[in-house]
Amino acid sequence: MPVFILFSLYLSYLAETGVPMHSALISPLVSNLGMGGAVISIVGIFFKKFNEIVWYDLFLSSALLTWFSSWRPFFNEQAPMFFYFPIYFALIAAFVSFILLGDKQRTDRQTSEVIKAFVEKSGMHPWILMLLILGSLQLQHHFMLFPVLMTLLLVRFTLSGYLQSR
Repeated sequence: MPVFILFSLYLSYLAETGVPMHSALISPLVSNLGMGGAVISIVGIFFKKFNEIVWYDLFLSSALLTWFSSWRPFFNEQAPMFFYFPIYFALIAAFVSFILLGDKQRTDRQTSEVIKAFVEKSGMHPWILMLLILGSLQLQHHFMLFPVLMTLLLVRFTLSGYLQSR
């Protein structure tokens, strides 16, 4: 998850300062590259080829890049969401990772069982959430759908990572 956190903070910095790199990120090529990385990571999660953390990190970073490059031209140059959403994603990723993955000794057995039951019986596989996130990128008028789905995926990743580490 560190790549996603650093990438989120970097996009927030670019959105706030407006450096020349900012304009290079707003292009169809960058959007297509981000979408390609997201699709590759969905296939990787589905077939469980490599470590899940790598695929989540790639997907979250690619989806954020696609969001930034494809949505930026449709909104006002001073739209605060391009500064605040990436910071929000970085804080949420760091917070839930720190709380659930940081100190496993503080979690009792009953809490671990509840987390395990939630992950196993929720019916929300990570690749389904990933497809919903990619679908939400096409809905610019529903701009809150993307951050809500990204938050759900971050929490889902952290809960599954918690179970794997126990």
